Amino acid sequence: MDAFHRLRAAEGEVLAVADYQREFDEVFASSRDTVWKLERAQVFDETGLASWHAMIEGDWARSLALMEEHRPALTRLYAARPDFRRLRVVESPVTPYLQWEMEFFTVRAAAGEHIRVMPASALREAETTAPLPELVIFTRSLCYEVLYDAIGAHTGARRITDPAVVGPCLDALARLYAQGEELAGYHARAIAPLPPPRPGPAPA
Repeated sequence: MDAFHRLRAAEGEVLAVADYQREFDEVFASSRDTVWKLERAQVFDETGLASWHAMIEGDWARSLALMEEHRPALTRLYAARPDFRRLRVVESPVTPYLQWEMEFFTVRAAAGEHIRVMPASALREAETTAPLPELVIFTRSLCYEVLYDAIGAHTGARRITDPAVVGPCLDALARLYAQGEELAGYHARAIAPLPPPRPGPAPA
């Protein structure tokens, strides 16, 4: 069983959404180490985010404009906080959600987040039993497995603090990140030429 699957099988404390968000904000605000994020699912429910709702409603121009409204706050955030590195796994063809998210990522990257992309096809050996988990790793002894329901709505997280579990997972994620493609190149090649997404109805 590889590092990611060992982490999934490890003991952890389950946190409700509000508890996880409060704890995440506290840890992020005090962190001085690189923060790592692994994002695997191809669809998430972003209820409450205006740009996502505009995309779902078919107003792509408004969706893009609303993304830009986040740039000043994100720039301030990343200027005052540690290095944030995100590895985004992508399948092809991209989902409408992923197309939307990649546009939002260009705003995040311009604000200071470091984002790389990896095709799911490169992860076959790591996903022989299950897809990689959704993770946020702060240190070699603090990781959150972020939890979602069947439609991609956030339901909370599991806090995992065993260094023998988290450390190898951090090393594995760092190796994958090093192999990933920079967001700018991927976006220019695979996302920018696409027509506006045509999403189905929003989840009930």
